[in-house]
Amino acid sequence: MSLWIINGNVWNETSGNLESKHIRIENGVIEAVLDGSQTADTGSAEVIDAQGKLVSPGFIDMHVHLRDPGFEYKEDIATGTRSAAKGGFTTIACMPNTRPVTDTAETVRYIKSKAEQVGVVKVLPYASITKNELGRELTDFASLKEAGAIGFTDDGVGVQNAQMMKNAMALAQSMDMPIIAHCEDDTLVEGAWASEGAFSRKHGLKGIPNESEAIHVGRDVLLAEATGVHYHVCHVSTEQSVRLIRLAKQIGVRVTAEVCPHHLLLSDEDIPGLDDANWKMNPPLRTPRDVQAVIEALEDGTIDMVVTDHAPHSAEEKARGVQLAPFGIVGFETAFPLLYTKFVRTGKWTLGFLLQRMTADPARVFRLPTGRLEQGAPADITIVDLANERAVDPSTFASKSNNTPFGGWKLSGWPVTTIVDGAIVWSE
Repeated sequence: MSLWIINGNVWNETSGNLESKHIRIENGVIEAVLDGSQTADTGSAEVIDAQGKLVSPGFIDMHVHLRDPGFEYKEDIATGTRSAAKGGFTTIACMPNTRPVTDTAETVRYIKSKAEQVGVVKVLPYASITKNELGRELTDFASLKEAGAIGFTDDGVGVQNAQMMKNAMALAQSMDMPIIAHCEDDTLVEGAWASEGAFSRKHGLKGIPNESEAIHVGRDVLLAEATGVHYHVCHVSTEQSVRLIRLAKQIGVRVTAEVCPHHLLLSDEDIPGLDDANWKMNPPLRTPRDVQAVIEALEDGTIDMVVTDHAPHSAEEKARGVQLAPFGIVGFETAFPLLYTKFVRTGKWTLGFLLQRMTADPARVFRLPTGRLEQGAPADITIVDLANERAVDPSTFASKSNNTPFGGWKLSGWPVTTIVDGAIVWSE
């Protein structure tokens, strides 16, 4: 199959500018990237005229929830991957806190098989560290890796037992596999949903302290140093965690980290009140000081990448009120427009920096072949209309769920075409 993308703007890291390019794709692979001044001999190939829109490597999201198996009323692999494609993502990594938990080779194979049948983007499954994510017994890492798991995590809960985590790290290291950690000390968070800060004090709520995250980060950094494992920290949200990760990197510990758009853009002081559970997420929105800390950490490389933590829930669940509603918001379809509008258009970041943190860096950290627009690379490509400005309308999401605090925000930089292995999987 032949496909040409002509007249697209590609970011040149050397010049720091967008440059007109034509891209030729054959059999799912980028065959050539030509200067826009050259003539594209398209012949009988399918042609996409990008008309000066941004042409980027497909976005990569290494932290998502597809809710399948077990919670298909919230999301499933078909709707979740369509939502990802609409957001410009071509590769996503799904978390194992499903029902059943992704703790057996059979469940890993189910996810991979269903993704091949009904999914439209590449789906990389994580498997759980412990059986049923209960923290009591390690899963069979070898069989899970053989089935296709790309790493091990008990996302949604922290591994509370330090010896269990050290054993997991040692085993993962022996297999050249990463440990991905949801960092949360249960003894410090029980019964709370909001961060310990201005909002919780104003409303007389028990707050979740920053230490609840940072204690596990500090513990795990020491265990990673002892075992040599690749240790990846999920959804970093606190200034204390940033300090620990930065120090760990400075002394050579194999630690990487991620941050979500909502922790870069919102603080607890933005929460409008106690009525809207779309502002309830885990980790919770922290203080403005924490927001600044994670921004600076992403900028200096302490945090390696942006992820969405796409966490769909039904409208009925989110309508239960902040105390009873589940944690989490959807993220696929707003991630790039949010960050482009709030950081690139305001001059805080270059476009190249944002693209790197959403493409090349996650590919580097998790050793993926994607994340680059080069001859021989997989033709995973996203085309974005940077000039298009419109309001976030959750009713138009491709996801089954629309739990977002960003409804009504006016944003620019909306993806218009998503290509996976040379095939158009979504187009506006």
